[in-house]
Amino acid sequence: MSRVTVPRRDLLAAVLVLAVLWVPPITTAGDWGRICAGIVLAALTGAALVFNRRAPVAATAAVAVTTLAGAAAGVCQDPMLATAWCLYLVAVERGPRARTLVIALVGVLAGLAAVTGVSPGLGTRLVVATAALCSAWLVGTAVGRQVASARESERMRVQLKVAREVHDVVGHTLGVIAAEAGVTRGLPDVPEAELRETLADIESHARDALEEMQGLVHTLRNPGPALSGLPAIIATTRAAGVAVHARVEPHGPVDAEVGAAVVRIAQEALSNVVRHAPRARCTVELWEAQETIALRVHDGGAPGTTPASPGAGHGLRGMRERAAALGGTVVWGGTAEGGFEVEARLPMRRS
Repeated sequence: MSRVTVPRRDLLAAVLVLAVLWVPPITTAGDWGRICAGIVLAALTGAALVFNRRAPVAATAAVAVTTLAGAAAGVCQDPMLATAWCLYLVAVERGPRARTLVIALVGVLAGLAAVTGVSPGLGTRLVVATAALCSAWLVGTAVGRQVASARESERMRVQLKVAREVHDVVGHTLGVIAAEAGVTRGLPDVPEAELRETLADIESHARDALEEMQGLVHTLRNPGPALSGLPAIIATTRAAGVAVHARVEPHGPVDAEVGAAVVRIAQEALSNVVRHAPRARCTVELWEAQETIALRVHDGGAPGTTPASPGAGHGLRGMRERAAALGGTVVWGGTAEGGFEVEARLPMRRS
């Protein structure tokens, strides 16, 4: 059986409203009929205030009705403050969608306040009620817009993260598969044993990509492969026919998110080598420099190929976005020898 929890601020608001605005006029009502009516109305008001987060619209309507009924019976001195408290939550959730209705309501209240201003008691109460309701709605609407904006930003962040992960995993694997298939097809009279070995490699790469995709679908909170996954990426690239020379300096433990970013950036850079310069020699360097971890992927270019232009493609932009999210940088460009180089630097953030 679930336990019903009540926010302390709602409970405190209910106690203050009842103690200050209901109890004094009820105790001085004079006859038992008005006292009993005041007690019932006060109980309903308190219950609506306590549970207003479960049904904000119903709670607002209920408090407004009990407040007006209590004021008419002379057992309530609340100038719609309790109603404004409940209205705030309605504004947070539904403010932008109910603007016309609220403007009309505020206009009616303002008109009543102006007309009855000659009566000090009623006029003052209407002015206070109008101010309380308008303030609650305006503040609640502003907060609601901020909440909606934050939710949209988070949704876009998650969507962009998923897009980058899918691009890195699928793009790298398909590039390796295409390279292996192309090399095998280009060889005349391929022996059956070599053909079977190539098909086995393609199957293995496809299964690995499928497993990574399944892991990504099941848990978006997983930052990705740790830095220890870099050798596997390099080995996969070598299997595609690229001569990769790795120089990885010893380093201490690295934050999992930073390590995942390094691996993904290396994966995308090596994928570009497989796609654009499959016959080039490639160097992968990883080292520490002044509390940062640095990665450089450099290829010498291949005859008859054109290096990717700076800023082209989703993969290069994804590298920059991934690094920027962690406070790092990624730069790339062609070299004088006709090759291409990617260099990333990210804060170490020891784990």
